[in-house]
Amino acid sequence: MPAPTQSGKVEHGGAQIYWASFGKADGPPVILLHGGLGSSDHFAFQLPALVDKFRVVVIDSRGQGRSTLPPEKLSYHLMASDVTAVMDALAIKRAAFAGWSDGGAIALDLAVHEPTRVERFFIIGTNYDSAGSKPRRKQKPSQAFRRYMAKCKADHLAFGNSLASWTAINAALLPVWRSMGNFTKEDLQRIEARALITLGDHDEIIEPAQIKEMGTLIPHGAAKIFAGVSHFAIWQDPASINAALVAFLAEK
Repeated sequence: MPAPTQSGKVEHGGAQIYWASFGKADGPPVILLHGGLGSSDHFAFQLPALVDKFRVVVIDSRGQGRSTLPPEKLSYHLMASDVTAVMDALAIKRAAFAGWSDGGAIALDLAVHEPTRVERFFIIGTNYDSAGSKPRRKQKPSQAFRRYMAKCKADHLAFGNSLASWTAINAALLPVWRSMGNFTKEDLQRIEARALITLGDHDEIIEPAQIKEMGTLIPHGAAKIFAGVSHFAIWQDPASINAALVAFLAEK
């Protein structure tokens, strides 16, 4: 990641939430939300495509990256409230969002519950309920997921966190992943913002049928499937992801 133009932490709900800002200070705001157990540094391939046109704000979800985890039950809705707290601190009334995996679920929560804060949103590898998850009981994580977990653990420790906090955030996220937000079809049908719902055609955990359904249920929504990539499309084919994201953000 390049050096941010600004960074800091916002105290909210007992947590210290890290944020950083890049690009044009007077540009349209775009907020990037990372995947589970990760950090905002995972968007290093996306920043170069955005910083010339936008004010890009990245946020570390509570308990992850540089943000802290207080002893409170974790949920996508709680993490979404952390995002609005950062927006308030930065005087951002409304923004576009791009979220990957868990970050997509947080963006979806904002679109459902905080419609005035969401101008549009682009999500990658996020389903809206458990029916959109591929069966994986008793299955070992794929090599890609094992490598991802190892990277996230190494990053977590490199930020100065402890092994105990790594264990704590894993335990806190497990029930969140099992619920997948539990959004309903009616929730999606009430979304006012424009949306592009995307997935890699080799995604290990998400059913593509639900991605296509989400693009239909959201009144101003569309779906897109990226070829030759998995759940980790933001790293496997950043050129295609970035081109679609920039085009979506530029749509009138």
